[in-house]
Amino acid sequence: MSNIVETHSARKPRIFFFYFLLGAMLLTLAGGLVFRQLFRSTLYSERERLQNQRRVIVPGPRGNIYDRNGQLIVTNQPRFSVTLNLGELGGEFDRETGKVAANYRSLDRSERPSYAEMTRLARVAVVQRYLDQTNTILGRNNQVDSRILDRHFAQTRLLPFVLLDNLTPQEYARLIERLPVRSPLQVYALSNRFYPYASAAAHALGYVTTNTDPPVEDFPGEDLMTFKMKGTEGRAGLEARYDEHLQGVAGGAIYRVDPAGFRVDLPLQKRLPEKGHNIITSLDIDLQVAAEQAMENRVGACVALEVKTGEVLVLVSKPDYNLNDFVPRLSTETARQIEESGAWFNRAIQGQYPPGSTFKLITTLAGLRSGAIDPHQSRTECPGYLMVGNRRFTCHRHSGHGERDLVGAIRDSCNVFFYTFGLEVGPQLIATEARRFGYGHPTGIELPAEFRNPVVPDPAWRLRVRNETWNRGDTANVAIGQGDLLVSPMQVACFMASFARGETETKPTLLHIADRPPLHTTPIGLSRDDYNTMVEGLEQCAQIGTAKFANVEGLRVAAKTGTAQKGRIELAWTIAYAPIENPQIAVAVVLEGSEEDTNFGGGVFAAPVVQTVLQAWRDGHLKPKVSGVTGR
Repeated sequence: MSNIVETHSARKPRIFFFYFLLGAMLLTLAGGLVFRQLFRSTLYSERERLQNQRRVIVPGPRGNIYDRNGQLIVTNQPRFSVTLNLGELGGEFDRETGKVAANYRSLDRSERPSYAEMTRLARVAVVQRYLDQTNTILGRNNQVDSRILDRHFAQTRLLPFVLLDNLTPQEYARLIERLPVRSPLQVYALSNRFYPYASAAAHALGYVTTNTDPPVEDFPGEDLMTFKMKGTEGRAGLEARYDEHLQGVAGGAIYRVDPAGFRVDLPLQKRLPEKGHNIITSLDIDLQVAAEQAMENRVGACVALEVKTGEVLVLVSKPDYNLNDFVPRLSTETARQIEESGAWFNRAIQGQYPPGSTFKLITTLAGLRSGAIDPHQSRTECPGYLMVGNRRFTCHRHSGHGERDLVGAIRDSCNVFFYTFGLEVGPQLIATEARRFGYGHPTGIELPAEFRNPVVPDPAWRLRVRNETWNRGDTANVAIGQGDLLVSPMQVACFMASFARGETETKPTLLHIADRPPLHTTPIGLSRDDYNTMVEGLEQCAQIGTAKFANVEGLRVAAKTGTAQKGRIELAWTIAYAPIENPQIAVAVVLEGSEEDTNFGGGVFAAPVVQTVLQAWRDGHLKPKVSGVTGR
């Protein structure tokens, strides 16, 4: 017996090896736990944060846009929708999925839909029940679009699902009254752009489109999975040019979510969105509306400027479009109509037109400055045409004007006078004078897509661009604003404003600043007598000449008409400024006509539009003004 006891002694050496191995394993396990707890805890906490938290971004509303007199011309208005918070429906989805599965249990396994398909059917059924609640209240029969629901559930389930959009105020009131306060159904007010004057100043103001990735500034959680509610971005006009200024500051929240991706409890962090900055434009909406009404059913452009500062009072391009049609999105049919009518094109700054007889003022300036024209001595006899070589250049009055001096030539727009003295001045001096007044380059107006390549032709241009030589007939054409000359209505309005100040260039702007200093550019370079002679011709033109339909009772108006052709399109021009004794407003109007009618002239068609603008200015230009760009 004693030998057996000795054989199983606990002091056997081999057992110590297993003790050692077990101890080492326990120490390794303890060390690993200590390492993970002390040195890797931050990493695992960060992983948990990324898995369990989601960030929701809500764009801030855009700033307002005002006219120079403080009238609201672009703002935001609520757009009422019914939304469903899917995060509160997890239990209902599960129970409905169980019912769907029970309904298919009698089928063979091979004939049953997949579990994913059954959960999808269950979601649609639950959401439809809630939609039916609103249908009952509103008397509708709307159905859930399962494709939209599936896409929302897969991509943005943390955001409310929109059941009904664009409710009327009456429908909104009924739902607010009858929906339970704690229902997953909520009536939600979105902020949408609104244009109180519809199509007025459409090309100046521009429009916005939906932005699915609105900018976010200084909001925490950049590394979290982020859901963004749709915002807007400017795509044309001032909305695009000053998009960053108008954009609001995005707000949002960070939520803890469950494994299914639905939010849990109140937000961990939250910031309310802030409205964007406002803008006060230089536009006078009363003048703008008056001009647009005068141009109704016509194709063309009208630009009016404040003479002393270059601020744009009116910018019309016809045809145009209703800016509210872009909210919340432009339909395919409306986009097609805009395309077919040519309304996308901003004729005021993109139009490329020969200036016609309005350019005779440039020819006059070149002649006076060079000495080729004497304001009192220069005269021509107009029989209705002038022979240049073997080519006959006609006057617009085929029977002729008889003898005309400078004042009479401007008043009656006598082509023969300007043919004659234009040939004496020569093409180079005419082109140089045009460029002095800004006809050779864009104006720099704060709008996208201004016409970048205005054409002021001269012999060097003709040789470089067309590899052709210049002849005297080209000079005769340019002297009356025809030939290869191409300018925009904005450039012509700037010329008129510059001339009214006795200077050479005007920098236009669409922003209003109440105490903006007057423009001062290079003097026009005429003696007082020469300048007054030209003004006398322009005043007579408005009183008894070709621009008499632009005249306004009680207002001294200086005006000039023009008629031109571009291909088969007839162009009717009238430019003007007033009052002569203290110039404050300059206007340029061009209308396009396809009528094969020699009477489609500026004095008949464009001058009444100028008259309407000047009349509206006279009646309302003394309204109090407000200061430049305001805060939020």
